[in-house]
Amino acid sequence: MKNVTLGLKENWKQFTLLVIINGFVGGMVGLERSILPQIAEQEFAIAAKTAILSFIIVFGIVKAITNYYTGALANKYGRKNLLVAGWLIAIPIPFILMYAPNWNWIIAANVLLGINQGLTWSSTVVMKIDLVGEKQRGFAMGLNEFAGYLSVAIIAFLTGWIAGNYGIRPYPFYLGFVLVFFGLIGSIFWIKDTKHHVAKETTTSTVPILKNIFWDTTWKNKNLGSVTQAGLINNLNDGMVWGIFPILLASKNFTIEQIGVIAAIYPGVWGLGQLFTGKMADKFCKKDMLFTGMFLQAIALVSFVWANTMFEYAVLSSVLGWGTAMVYPTFLATVAENTHPQDRAKSIGIFRLWRDLGYAIGAILTGIIADLISINASVLFIGFLTFLSSMIIFFRMRCGEGTSVKILHWILCK
Repeated sequence: MKNVTLGLKENWKQFTLLVIINGFVGGMVGLERSILPQIAEQEFAIAAKTAILSFIIVFGIVKAITNYYTGALANKYGRKNLLVAGWLIAIPIPFILMYAPNWNWIIAANVLLGINQGLTWSSTVVMKIDLVGEKQRGFAMGLNEFAGYLSVAIIAFLTGWIAGNYGIRPYPFYLGFVLVFFGLIGSIFWIKDTKHHVAKETTTSTVPILKNIFWDTTWKNKNLGSVTQAGLINNLNDGMVWGIFPILLASKNFTIEQIGVIAAIYPGVWGLGQLFTGKMADKFCKKDMLFTGMFLQAIALVSFVWANTMFEYAVLSSVLGWGTAMVYPTFLATVAENTHPQDRAKSIGIFRLWRDLGYAIGAILTGIIADLISINASVLFIGFLTFLSSMIIFFRMRCGEGTSVKILHWILCK
């Protein structure tokens, strides 16, 4: 352990490899992002929105539970072992998506995808935080989420384009074989575990051990609890965008290629934006970052109801993407800042448990409201919940003492 050093510069080779691996992780979600609702309607004649969104509900629940156990077991079994296990579980997914004879097989693929995402994404997040130490966590998470969600956008665009030109199945899912192959090979042969970096930081950390990691992370700790509820609401609205928007756009006579472009803009801005917002999270008050990001999301979601043109959807998708970019790396950096190194993996797992349950809750809520009232009503309701989340952050959180600059104060001083 004497030769172990913390920092992005000192560990740039392993860090870069983890960023690349997380790009392959994100791509697995991108496979489904723009075309799965169309498969439900066109190939399996599923009309009810709740039934169509069942794949997101299953994905969210399974990923959330896997996140929890990845965090709880990371110290015991090692981050790398969990990462490799996640890729092994992903191997059947492209085959199932290509040749599924009914919707139940699609659901089964999303059970595997949820496990894959929980194991691989959680592992890469924790390993990057382990490597960089306390000074560059926001930037580290920005790079991690940039790689993951830019890949979501690229694969979502490519699958939409391939489906528009060559059919919905099987050709778009050939991309899955490439992602699984390189993700698995890279994880086995080039990624190293980070347990020694955790031990190194433990000797210098001044953050107290949490008395009850689950409840402190869930709500009792004001900063951790504010982050956890915002993470749940963020993924709740993302689940709505994932499942409802392709249907909404199709109802307004957008082509599948256009739907693919719009579906790619939001995670594209989200991914690229984190190159900047991750660094901002190291400089500015995390409370300000989170409040502003959630508030922008709420404005964009409510405005979607009145949009009609390709340009309007593109602009609002960009605003939604930037709002999400402001909060996503900040979530993880805030959890790391408020936890002891020995608590960190488990606390991040608990945060990600609640955050990814948002996928399931969002899909259930929007599906029920869309079926009972209308798609527009479901969008407005989710927008309102996102606004309430921003208010909780505004009134409950506090900035890190002496470690961050308030955004408004910085603007005025400039």
